Amino acid sequence: MKNLKNLFAIKIWALAALSAVLLTSCEDVIDLDTTSGPTQLVVDAWITNEAGPQTIKLTRSTNYFNNAAAEPVLGAIVTVTDDKGKVYEFEDVAGNGKYIWGKTNADTLGRIGRSYTLKITNESDIYTAATELRRVPTVDSIVYTKEKLPFKPDKGPQEGFIAEFYSRDIAGAGDTYWIKPVINGKPTVEKAASISIAYDAAFSAGAPSDGLIFIQPIRQSITTDSLYSAGASVGVELHSITHEAFEYLNQISEQALNGGLFATPIANIKSNVINADPKGKGALGFFGASAVSRKTTIVDPEKARPDDN
Repeated sequence: MKNLKNLFAIKIWALAALSAVLLTSCEDVIDLDTTSGPTQLVVDAWITNEAGPQTIKLTRSTNYFNNAAAEPVLGAIVTVTDDKGKVYEFEDVAGNGKYIWGKTNADTLGRIGRSYTLKITNESDIYTAATELRRVPTVDSIVYTKEKLPFKPDKGPQEGFIAEFYSRDIAGAGDTYWIKPVINGKPTVEKAASISIAYDAAFSAGAPSDGLIFIQPIRQSITTDSLYSAGASVGVELHSITHEAFEYLNQISEQALNGGLFATPIANIKSNVINADPKGKGALGFFGASAVSRKTTIVDPEKARPDDN
């Protein structure tokens, strides 16, 4: 009996040793020789109907695995021309790749109903993009409800306020919007995955939401990763955008959420900035225009709505 036990123990040890060898072989490091592609112009150009300076940021793309700050594009000629023929010149005064139009808070570029064309001359390349500035509804109010959320390993128990805004989509199918939380007076989009966009008063085309109050998930999208505390400054900016901008932002959000077993290969988001030379270098980024509606408030526990749950 003792010999049988010893034989059994030897077999178990052998299986364990074999498993260790197999597992170790699965941990071999494979070095992939990845080459860097050519750099491209990256355009971050969103103009609004709000008074004050407008900024267009130009940088160069970098390798996917490069964590360094993007290199600014200097010495470019940047203009925006409206459908009335008025030309707005943007200048990189600070030499940091941020091209600015307007010197005072009284200067206004964007106007609802107008179309705009961006032109960028960078070395031998000429890039153009077009957009229009569409209507936006007013934000009627911001309300908040006290909530106690379940325990989360990365955050622990949460207790605070969920904020939401109320606004009604303008009647007439096909309006699209970008909803940005305003925290401590500044519009904030911390993560690409948290980009909030709407088609009429819902998420996408085809929903019977024209002319209605924005649905609750969109209203509450101004509460992102954490609940608000008493005394916090919270608000919303509602930006009108074109259908093309809606699809661009939707692709960014989808790429940010792209992961797991069935993830698709990472790809550049289609840009509306086009090189005049079909054989020239392409560009990344987007040129858009927005009318902006805004409202902010301070969280007052005495004015919080009762929890419906």
